[in-house]
Amino acid sequence: MRVRRFALIVAAISFISNLCVAQEISVAAAADLQFAMQDIAARFQKETGNTVKATYGSSGNFLQQIQNGAPFDVFFSANLDYAKKLEAAGLTEPGSYYEYAKGRIVIWVSSDSKLDLTSGTKVLLDPSVKKIAIANPLHAPYGQAAVAALQHENIYDKVKDKFVLGENISQTASFVVSGAADIGIVALSLALSPNMKDKGRYAEVPTTEYPPIEQACVILRSSKSKNVAEQFVMFVKTPVIRDVLGSYGFDVPADSGK
Repeated sequence: MRVRRFALIVAAISFISNLCVAQEISVAAAADLQFAMQDIAARFQKETGNTVKATYGSSGNFLQQIQNGAPFDVFFSANLDYAKKLEAAGLTEPGSYYEYAKGRIVIWVSSDSKLDLTSGTKVLLDPSVKKIAIANPLHAPYGQAAVAALQHENIYDKVKDKFVLGENISQTASFVVSGAADIGIVALSLALSPNMKDKGRYAEVPTTEYPPIEQACVILRSSKSKNVAEQFVMFVKTPVIRDVLGSYGFDVPADSGK
């Protein structure tokens, strides 16, 4: 009896200890979130002790990886469709779908560029522009938005042969920063990031020229840390974190937390 009682006490202590140990969740995040997510993850760790390991890339590629069993806990997509596809396939936790923000696109050039951005996307027609960086529209929502904006202005066919396609919006931005492209259509969130804000100039593309870049997140049913994943998504819904997203140029509707 004593041995059994001792074993029960040890088991109880072990259980309580495990509850107190900080946990880590793995997040697949659209590349436009790179700097905002670093800020959010740091705040989350400070408040809860739990950590967020974020991997950044194109939402379309993440969709395929998750469908093939990639071990992520939460997926932050740069559009609604990919999150909804996972939900429809039964790969997400019921009720976890949350539309957290809308993204915006800008035209960006390095500080030493002489291009005049006041003409908007029509600046891409300037003869000095030889290479234009956009995200690959086959799987990157920001690339799809860029194509839509250029088609809206009836200049897509005139400039498409100059495209340098980034695998995601972060790589697209790096092409312009490095000089591999003369100009790029990138996420406002990256233009405002510490990595870019002092290295160039940007002009916003009117949101009327492309479909809304509505973004959503879901908790994956395969997650081994659902409690922490739920805690993190709830954290993202708080006014403080919505303000963080706003500071990176995301549009967070006033009722988005409802």
